[in-house]
Amino acid sequence: MTAPAHAIIGRVRKAHGIHGEVVVETITSAPEAIFASGRRVLAGTVEGDLTDQTLTVRGARDFKDGLIVDFEELADRNAADLWRDRYLLVPVDELVPPADDEVYFHDLVGMRVEHEDGANAGTVIELYELPQGLVLEMRRADGTDVLIPYRAGIVARVDEARRTIIITPPDGLLE
Repeated sequence: MTAPAHAIIGRVRKAHGIHGEVVVETITSAPEAIFASGRRVLAGTVEGDLTDQTLTVRGARDFKDGLIVDFEELADRNAADLWRDRYLLVPVDELVPPADDEVYFHDLVGMRVEHEDGANAGTVIELYELPQGLVLEMRRADGTDVLIPYRAGIVARVDEARRTIIITPPDGLLE
């Protein structure tokens, strides 16, 4: 499996005000660098697929747990509304590589989830950045979904080579 060419660095939540600004949920450990004035970001999907749309950051400022971002290409609220729930990506080669014990969020989507004994638990279908931290939405073989907090004590390790997340869930978490 080849490494993705782009990384998800944010998600547009909604338009803000009447001048084309948007509220962005950042999915990066360096939002000040990624959303710096003049920086180019690309529109895409959670799978990392790109559209043909590019946005250029005019400015950004802190807002609650994210940013309010002003893009040159969004002139008014109507244009900004079209970006609701869209993912923002940048080329991976423009990012600082993750440390040995880190992983890009977008790499988690699609990974198989296993118990430590190797039993299949399901597949990660979505990520949520909550005040309590990152949460994985996992689809089980029976088609039901369950939320798994991405934290020590539950996620034992991530095996990027096998595209597998090994978990040690407390009793009742997967029920």
